[in-house]
Amino acid sequence: MKRRQLLQASAGLLGSMAVNLARGHEVGAQTAPVQGSETPTTPGPIEFTPGSSLEGLQLTWLHHSCVLFEGEGQRFLVNPFRPAGCTAGYPAPRVSADLVLLSSRLLDEGALDVVPGNPRVLFQPGDYLIDGIRVQGVRMPRGPRFGVNVGWRWRMAGIDIVHLGGAALPITREQSILLSRPDLLLVPVGGGPKHYDPAGAKAAIEALQPKLVIPTMYRTAAADSQCELVTLQAFLSLFPAAAVQPAASNPLILSAQALPSRGVVILSFEE
Repeated sequence: MKRRQLLQASAGLLGSMAVNLARGHEVGAQTAPVQGSETPTTPGPIEFTPGSSLEGLQLTWLHHSCVLFEGEGQRFLVNPFRPAGCTAGYPAPRVSADLVLLSSRLLDEGALDVVPGNPRVLFQPGDYLIDGIRVQGVRMPRGPRFGVNVGWRWRMAGIDIVHLGGAALPITREQSILLSRPDLLLVPVGGGPKHYDPAGAKAAIEALQPKLVIPTMYRTAAADSQCELVTLQAFLSLFPAAAVQPAASNPLILSAQALPSRGVVILSFEE
């Protein structure tokens, strides 16, 4: 069976996170302040303990900006891609889903042909109700060459999620009203002609003030020679090392009680 990383609250410690994995370690961690917020107190250690029966949001990282979210009996797949260019060496994300959310119809953000079955698909901005879950699609223009990107927001298993897809331009006031202060933010960081570069991604984080951030769309060994993205490290270097938490398993399970109470934690998938 796949190992799962379980994040739950550490009682009595402000800003701490509890991560339950199938193996045990113990490390210290700090959260990084977000612009305009107070400097956070130093939280307690992250505790690793053997398996737990806690339930939460299951998140499976499928590379680039493609993620499968499972909770409340639903499976939401965001941005399935066709392997090519920056994703050339990745397997196609051929996983079943109840709902597919596309940030665009570009092949690295909207390749429906790789998804089996006949799931519901959303690819336009709007406000939707999907089996009791409200899903908001926010229009985020990124220039005439690549058209409109759709940022997605929904709540699942008690966690407020924002996925910015392939956002490239600074967060506007309207976008901030619609997308600010999520529990979990997925943000592109690799630059190139249609995504935030590391500095732009950091500015978006400061504008939206999430609790937990997963960086997406960066260069890895899977890319071909034509890929224009920069590596993940170029983004991570903008934050204190103590604010970066490697994702030690995939899939992982996040619990709402485990989220940092102050500051921001960067949860990175090294590839």
